[in-house]
Amino acid sequence: MGSMSIWHWLIVLVIVLVLFGGGGKITRVMGDMAKGVNAFRKNIKETDPNAPVDPEAQKAIIEASNSSTTASPANPQPSAPKANVNP
Repeated sequence: MGSMSIWHWLIVLVIVLVLFGGGGKITRVMGDMAKGVNAFRKNIKETDPNAPVDPEAQKAIIEASNSSTTASPANPQPSAPKANVNP
């Protein structure tokens, strides 16, 4: 706990480079992130819900949704009775 690992030093180095790198890097990074989010939203709106779906992918999606709704623990543990405590 007293010494810092290589990962700690790398995180510190990245923070120092971002903060003191100059040239408006933070604004550029935030602008790029905003452009990415806007492009993602635009593509979500443009997605055609009636587009053909790959049968293999559709089968995998259906199987995954069925297995998650019907899954149950192998050995369910009964819950312990709660004590009735009156203050």
